[in-house]
Amino acid sequence: MRASLPHTVMDRPPNSDQSNLTRAIVEALYVDALVLAEEVRAVFAQGTTPGPASSDAHMRLALSTEGLKTTTRMMQVLAWLLNQRAYFTGELSEAQVRNHGELPPDRPADERALALLPSAITDLIAETMQLHERIARLDEASRGEGGEGSPARAMHDSLKRRIGEID
Repeated sequence: MRASLPHTVMDRPPNSDQSNLTRAIVEALYVDALVLAEEVRAVFAQGTTPGPASSDAHMRLALSTEGLKTTTRMMQVLAWLLNQRAYFTGELSEAQVRNHGELPPDRPADERALALLPSAITDLIAETMQLHERIARLDEASRGEGGEGSPARAMHDSLKRRIGEID
């Protein structure tokens, strides 16, 4: 497995105040997600060494299906983070992010397939699932209850309006 980055955003407790989505949080998560996505790509492109002939086909199938779910999960996370980055740079409006930037639900791993895979791969899959869960909580918190945006978004919009008044 990859060496952990020192104190990344993923190391924070899951119950920390996630409604305060900031550019710094998005950037830190984006870096973590890129590193993890590269590891996923490398692991699933490499595959595993085949075992006994009877389990070989089952392991290849498990590797293929879980690899597809894992890479899809990472692409969804990266797309969400890219939308957030675009919002913070002013390339997307809040309405665009709200209408088109929701994180799709995750497809859980198949426990039977995981049992066939090496622990290094199952650990990697679990790490991607944890990242997706974290991003899902951030997505939910940023959307707020009753359609309200996050405090960070409200402040960003207020500053944008004030800057527009100066120009």
